[in-house]
Amino acid sequence: MYHKSKSYRVFNVLNTIFLIGLAVLCIIPLVHVLAISFSSKAAADANMVSLIPIDFSLEAYKKTINNPAFLRSIMVSVLRTIIGTAITLVITFLAAYPLSKENSAFRSRTVYSWIFVFSMVFNGGLVPFYEVIQSLQLMDTFWVLVLPSAVNTFLVILMLNFFRGIPKELEEASLIDGAGHFRTLFSVYLPISLPSIATISLFSMVYHWNSWFDGLLYLNNSKDFPLATFLQTVIIQRDMSSMSMNPQEMELISQTTVKAAQIFIGAAPILIVYPFLQKFFVKGMTVGSVKG
Repeated sequence: MYHKSKSYRVFNVLNTIFLIGLAVLCIIPLVHVLAISFSSKAAADANMVSLIPIDFSLEAYKKTINNPAFLRSIMVSVLRTIIGTAITLVITFLAAYPLSKENSAFRSRTVYSWIFVFSMVFNGGLVPFYEVIQSLQLMDTFWVLVLPSAVNTFLVILMLNFFRGIPKELEEASLIDGAGHFRTLFSVYLPISLPSIATISLFSMVYHWNSWFDGLLYLNNSKDFPLATFLQTVIIQRDMSSMSMNPQEMELISQTTVKAAQIFIGAAPILIVYPFLQKFFVKGMTVGSVKG
C-alpha cells in the first residue's frame, strides 16, 4: 500500500512539521497581543512583553469594558453580523436553487449564471458605488453595512454546487407529492444542507465582523461605527479621543495595553464560534466540488 511506503511516511512527517510550524506562526501574534493586554503599563511601554504577561494586570480590560464607545461598536457589529448573515443566507439559498438546475429545467440558467460571474469579476468602481449608496439614501444608516454586501457570488456558487450533489430523486419525489418549488426548497433541500449553510454562515460572519472600510466610508458619525471601524480609528489612525482617560487612569493604564485588550476582545467571538462550525465547514467546502 502507498501509505505504508517509506517516501509516504517521510512526506507525512515533513508535512505535519510544516503545518504545526505554520499554526504556531499564526498563534504567536495572538498570544503576544494577549500577553500585552494583561501586562502592566510600565512593561508594555518599555516593550518588555513577549509571550508571557509581566506584572499581571486587568486594568486594560476594565477600561475597555467601561468604555461606552467600545461597547456601542460591539453592539453595532453584533447586529450587523446577525442580520447581515441572515440576509445573505436567504438570498444565497434562493439564488442557488434555480441556478443548480439543468438547462432543460431552467432555460435561462446559463445567462443568469454569467451575470453572477460577471459581477464577481468586474465592478463599476468605488466612486460609482458611492454615488449609488447616496442615491439610495443609505448613507449614515445601519443598512449601508448590510445591504451592499448581501449578495456574494462566491457563496452562491458554493451553494449551487452543493445542491447539484443532492440526488434528483428527492426533488422528484417531493414534486410528485404535490409540493411546489418553495416547499421543496425549504422542506427537502434546507434540512440536508447544514454543512453548506454552516460554511456560508462562517464566511459571512467573518466578513461582517472584520469589515471596517465600509463603516469608515459611509458613516460620518463615529457613534455608528462597527467594532472593526472603531478599532481602525483607534489603532491605525491613533485617534484616542474615544478613550477619555483621566490622569489617574493614565498612571495605571497604557494605550498599548488598552489597544491590545480591544484587539483580543474583537477577535474572540470568531475564535469562539469557529470550532463549533469547523466540522460542517470542511464538509461544506468539499461536498459538491466534484460536480461542476
